[in-house]
Amino acid sequence: MAWMAWTWPTAAFFLVIAALLLTFTVLAIRYPETPRTGVLQIETTRGDRLFITLLGSAFLNLAWLGLDLGPQPYALLVCLAYAAAVFRWV
Repeated sequence: MAWMAWTWPTAAFFLVIAALLLTFTVLAIRYPETPRTGVLQIETTRGDRLFITLLGSAFLNLAWLGLDLGPQPYALLVCLAYAAAVFRWV
C-alpha cells in the first residue's frame, strides 16, 4: 500500500465498494430484476438504488463533517438508516 500512500481505512473503504459492486453484479446475473417505481416516481433497479445510496451517503458524510455534528462513526449509522430507506422506498 505504500505505493499510493493509502491508510488502512481508505483501502477498506474501496474494498467495501468493490465488494458491493461484485455482489450486486452476481445478484443481477443470478436473480434478474424488473425495475420498480418508488417514492421518487422513477423506475429503479438494485444498482440504481445502490448508486443513490452511495451518492447520498457521501453528501451526508460531507455535511456531517462540515456542520461538526459529532464523532464521524455516528454518521455511519445515519448512512445505514438512509441506505435502508432508499432500498425500501425508492
